[in-house]
Amino acid sequence: MDYSSILQALQQASLFDLYRLRVGIDNMLDQPERLQTVRHQLRPGMTIAYFDSRRNGLTEAIVEEVQRTNVHVIDKEGGRKWRIPLYMINLAGAETDIHVRAASEKLDKNRLKVGEAIGYHDRQNREVYGTIVQLNQKSATVVTRTGERWRVSYGLLFKVMDGEGRQERDAGWIEGEILPS
Repeated sequence: MDYSSILQALQQASLFDLYRLRVGIDNMLDQPERLQTVRHQLRPGMTIAYFDSRRNGLTEAIVEEVQRTNVHVIDKEGGRKWRIPLYMINLAGAETDIHVRAASEKLDKNRLKVGEAIGYHDRQNREVYGTIVQLNQKSATVVTRTGERWRVSYGLLFKVMDGEGRQERDAGWIEGEILPS
């Protein structure tokens, strides 16, 4: 499913339209036959990926216990135990990224993930590079290459294709490799 196209189409929807769609989607998420389909594919010890809305990306976990509407998992990255709804599990391996369609489109919370390499221009119009550590309502919390922590409006951010680049203080050069499109 192309989430980018769906969100693009919904840009013109009113708040009421979006709310009405959310109610309809919530009702579909609770349908017993849909839940049963997912539940029957899960086994304790199985490695799964689920969509974490705080990170806006997939997280790998190991299934501990399967219940009627939820599953108990152990997060592979941090070892923390979670109880997540069955609908958060990405069994089909669906692409979850939402892409910017045109260069004129600004980034927003839906198009970014925790851990993603980004850049922005500071008040002196210098390019600053860092990594997203948190997605907030109106801004992203970014840790720069120098270890500074900043909250930057989504509209000011741009994606960095090569996360291995580094910022030189005065030279303005970024070391890295140009990847073919």
